[in-house]
Order: sequence, then C-alpha cells, then structure tokens
Amino acid sequence: MTPDRWPSLPLAEWNDTRETLHRWTQIVGKTRLSLTPLVNHWWNSTLYVSARGLTTGTIHSGDVALEIEMNLVDHTLEIRSSKWQTIRLPLVAQSVADFYREYVDSLRTLGVELHISASPNEVEDATPFAEDRKHCSYDPEHANRFWRILSESDRVFRIFRARFVGKASPSHFFWGAMDLAVTRFSGRRAPRHPGGAPHCPDYVQTEGYSHELTSAGFWAGTPGMLDEPAYYAYAYPAPAGYADERVAPESAYYSKEIGEFIMPYETVRLSAAPDDTLLEFLQSTYEAGAKLLKWDRASLERSSPGPVT
Repeated sequence: MTPDRWPSLPLAEWNDTRETLHRWTQIVGKTRLSLTPLVNHWWNSTLYVSARGLTTGTIHSGDVALEIEMNLVDHTLEIRSSKWQTIRLPLVAQSVADFYREYVDSLRTLGVELHISASPNEVEDATPFAEDRKHCSYDPEHANRFWRILSESDRVFRIFRARFVGKASPSHFFWGAMDLAVTRFSGRRAPRHPGGAPHCPDYVQTEGYSHELTSAGFWAGTPGMLDEPAYYAYAYPAPAGYADERVAPESAYYSKEIGEFIMPYETVRLSAAPDDTLLEFLQSTYEAGAKLLKWDRASLERSSPGPVT
C-alpha cells in the first residue's frame, strides 16, 4: 500500500515524540554549524530534506568528509565518512542524554571531536543535552509522517523558489524552531532585529534578519502557541497594513499573537489539488509583503521557468 503523501499529523498525538526529535535535530544541526563557515542568515546551520529524512549534506572535519542523515524511513541515524565505515544508530525511544552520548562517541570513533553549545535553543526547556532524560519518546509512525509532510512541502517550496530570480534561500530545515522554510529578499538592508527568542543570543536574529525579506514555511506547531501543524508566512520588517491584506485560500488568516499569516495544514491535506493550494498561499502572502514593501518585482520575478534542454 502506498503511504499517504499528505498524512494526518495532529499535534496532540505526537507532541512527546516531536519534542524529543526536535532536540535530536538540534544536536545534528549544531554539528553542521560547528564544521562549516558562516553563510549569511545562518544558512550553513540548516538541514535539508533528503529522500529518506533530514541530512546535513557534505560537511568536513579536517581531511574527513561527513554526511549525517536522520533516516526517518528506516529509523536510523547514519553517519557516513569518506575515510571510515558508516555508523548507524537506531532511532528508538530513548532519552536525549543517551542519544547525545552515543552520537558523540560515534563521531569520536570516526576521528571527529564534537565542539558545540550543548543545550537546545529557541525552546523554553533548555536542559543540556547530556542531562536531558525527560524527553525520551519516539514513535516511528509519527516521525515518518512528519518527514513525508516535509518532503512534499519541500517539493512545492522548490517550485515556488524557482519563480524568483532575486536572492532567495534554499528550501531548508531550521532546527531552532523545527520548521521548513524558504525566504526571498529584496536586496535592501532591514532595521536591526531586536532578538528575543528563548535561550538564543540576540545576534542570531540580528544576522538572520539583516536584510528585507518575505518568508514562508511549514511548522508542526507548538502547544500553547499553535496547536496544529500549519504553513506560515511573514515579512520583515512588517509593513504598515500587512495584517489587513487579503490572502488565499479562504482558510488562511493573520495571527496577531504570532505576527504571521497562518494556513492550517489540514487545508492542504484535504484539498483536491494540494500543490495548487499551497502555492496559492505562498504566492498571495509573498505578494502582500512585496507590494507593501515596494519591491522591484519586475526585476525579481519570473512567472514560469522554462525547461533546460
């Protein structure tokens, strides 16, 4: 039986797994951050959706090339090295502390010493990884559903990104907030961002929001903030009147509490044409920001990239 490409993922059903998986992705993401040069807006820190999960892509430690993948199909953490064998650690219900210990030991086996800030960012509970025994859940079915949503969203985000010829991010996974995002830029500097994310230095947001942008992404949700998975979109700096803009589809709305446009994931999942529904949200929210920020859209956009022959 072919798995559902847009599966259900109610937050309440998998939140314990989500919180554990979130911290595991932070450990892997911080590894990439520590072994790569800074790229504007911290793009060197992100993970990418792969054919089976989330990956660092190729990173380097001295003369060793590595790729670390969280395989959410076979439920293994795979550390592949250019010099030594592949190490596979099972993704099972275990504490963050146990995961972290095995992960550090595995890297050391490959000749890589891990040097990271060893506690999570952008979450209220910032217990150091080595001490965290509270977060210990892993349901493989829900983890796989999460990846399937990321995979389909990533595919559509790439279509959307291809319509823009200005500076744009790849479609990539930010482990701080556990969201998949794609961002467009006007080319102009932005006002200094004030920061304020929990357990995260303000300079992180200052660098991330150094230039004027519109951004959209998929977020699995967070209890008490957004109690369901959803797509989001925002502009920085948010122009006057932005919250009053009409966007599509009809289920999309502006959340004053979050400061972003929100479209429930269920709108896409239940749509007769999920790709079109998601692209409608991405395009209409982008146009709202670009119009009010007075972007030079004629020089930044193309409607339909042609085939390469």
